[in-house]
Amino acid sequence: MPNETKTAATTTAKASKIHDPMLTLQRAVAYIVLFVLCFICLFFFYVLIVNATHNNFTIQQGFDPLPRGSFGVNFFNTTHDANVPILTGLRNSLIVSAACAALSVYFSALTAYAIYAYDFKLRKLAFTVILLIMTMPTQVSALGFLNLMDSMKLTNTLWPLILPSIAAPTVFFFMKQYMDSSLPRDIIDAARIDGSGEFHTFNTVILPILKPAMAVQAIFSFVGAWNNYFIPALIINDAKWKTVPILVAQLRSADFLKFDMGKVYMMITIAILPVMIVYLLLSKYIVRGVALGSVKG
Repeated sequence: MPNETKTAATTTAKASKIHDPMLTLQRAVAYIVLFVLCFICLFFFYVLIVNATHNNFTIQQGFDPLPRGSFGVNFFNTTHDANVPILTGLRNSLIVSAACAALSVYFSALTAYAIYAYDFKLRKLAFTVILLIMTMPTQVSALGFLNLMDSMKLTNTLWPLILPSIAAPTVFFFMKQYMDSSLPRDIIDAARIDGSGEFHTFNTVILPILKPAMAVQAIFSFVGAWNNYFIPALIINDAKWKTVPILVAQLRSADFLKFDMGKVYMMITIAILPVMIVYLLLSKYIVRGVALGSVKG
């Protein structure tokens, strides 16, 4: 009898909470704010896609929210422009972004594992130095990096865009924090007792545990490499090795009299399409990885 009374009281309390006017108002305000934020985020994508269906004349007249019939023409003009080879740029950007994502995630996880699993004298100093590198802007070392690549005869190739991703302090820091919160040391000790080598332990035992964090950082590394303009603009002059951001800037800086806004919007649409696909396919890992990789407190 007391259990039934307690259950009835709990049910009554939940029902009263559901019909609480203040709680309903708070939820309504929260949903309105979320709707406005979602609209602001998605509206610009809608403008981009709609303008890709307009020709240059209609775009110059002002914003028209309705799609038009110039999508095919803009797509043909963009993909068949010999001066701005967008398909070649897509290929180069995909190669660079995929390679950067793979290298930065693997070697950053390997470095984080070394800091996490080994207790050596300069361990804290090594961790501090790596974090200090995060504070150094790319522009500070750009001139020296350009001179180094030029002396190594690597300019006008994709290698200078790929190899530096092996050293990614931001990815390292995230991996280290993830290991601190989600990787028991007992697993490493058990693998060593069983006779597993360090690289075998890392590749077969540690990497599967790090999969959510690696997926998140792979997304961020891919997007960062895809949107990178500064370093490719310094390194690459040959049209066959130019990436998408360089081609977009090149088309945008064309002669105003020959400037086609329809082609610009179409090129930007093509440029962001792979990034949107990556986010849609792997977005679930972002929330999962951030939640699991948070710092213990």
